[in-house]
Amino acid sequence: MSLDTFRIGFLPLVDAALPILARELGLAEEQGIDLELVRDMSWATVRDRLIYGGTDAAHLVAPLAIATTLGLDRPPVPMSVPFVLGLNGNAVTLAPPLAEAICTPGELLDSVTLGQRLAALISLRAREGTKLRFGVVHRYSSHNYMLQYWLRGSGVDIEHDVEIVTIAPPFAADALAMREIDGICVGEPWNSVAVERGVGVIVNVTSHIWLRGVEKVLAMLTARAEGEPEMVHRLIRALYSAGEAFIDPERHATNAAILARADYLDGSADMIERAISDRIKLAQGHEPMHIPDFMFQHREAANFPWASQAAWLYAQMVRAGHLVKSDDGYAAAQRVFRPDIYRAALAGTGVPLPGASAKLEGGISETTGVGTVQGRLLLGSDRFFDGRAFDPEELDAYLAQS
Repeated sequence: MSLDTFRIGFLPLVDAALPILARELGLAEEQGIDLELVRDMSWATVRDRLIYGGTDAAHLVAPLAIATTLGLDRPPVPMSVPFVLGLNGNAVTLAPPLAEAICTPGELLDSVTLGQRLAALISLRAREGTKLRFGVVHRYSSHNYMLQYWLRGSGVDIEHDVEIVTIAPPFAADALAMREIDGICVGEPWNSVAVERGVGVIVNVTSHIWLRGVEKVLAMLTARAEGEPEMVHRLIRALYSAGEAFIDPERHATNAAILARADYLDGSADMIERAISDRIKLAQGHEPMHIPDFMFQHREAANFPWASQAAWLYAQMVRAGHLVKSDDGYAAAQRVFRPDIYRAALAGTGVPLPGASAKLEGGISETTGVGTVQGRLLLGSDRFFDGRAFDPEELDAYLAQS
């Protein structure tokens, strides 16, 4: 059987797992795809390689697909997200002296208490003329918006009292070690690398800021996504099967060994397996802590591209001053996420498919059944740390409360 070649760009992160497993476990081949993977070191390079035809799709931070579509910092290129590669999976890591000033290293406080303590420290440092500097992986990244959401919700004056700079994930621990930055918000395994080197202490995880927060996505140029639907559908089915393999406890060690290979993450299989199994070492010399749903790659329609997730990201981009709200821009941002393509790809497979394309984000406090067009679906809590909810139909009211 001849295979159709398809190239996906990625960064060396644990949440690049689904494309990697789709290739290495033969799941893409079962769908008639010769899946080639192209590793880069920064999100800007991954995005540019996709735009200029070096790849056919990308493992990408979700807001960057929206920013590219809207033409932020470059001419607009319409993008589509037909599949979410994972929720959660990031952490906030501080230099050890800062961590010790607000918590006991190795323990994980609730985000409200920790945020208040960090806000007080930030305010004190600002009055002394020293702004704390945080590193995030891209200006238009979920890391940036989740960090800002937490800091702002804790009372931090984002504009005046802190600096937020961009650093590629593989260099985050180095930047902490050289004291160029005071803290990072990055994906695994790079927080754990900082911990193992003794240059960082994990003080919070993004699943404790927004449980079920959208993170990495499969992004494609819209012209490609709509021009080759049959190919895209096969790819989605392969990625969905990879998600099933990722969450299988019996496969954790094998999956970690695959991801650790030089061509992929080129790192510690043990460290990667800890992330896969939601066991995170918060500080050097401490045992790993089980953090339920630290990574969320597959269950409860985790791979479904809810338009309301894109809407929430747009709202954070407005709050951050990265764009000016407009009705046309808001509509365009929501169109980036493509539940229609996801449903078409998995129709007839028995995979549970939500009937709605949007929901009240942060509105589920306990396991709830939702309407479907196929199968039966239960969704767990998706609460924000501050108890707020986001209704995509009420953007103006939401922003007015910010």
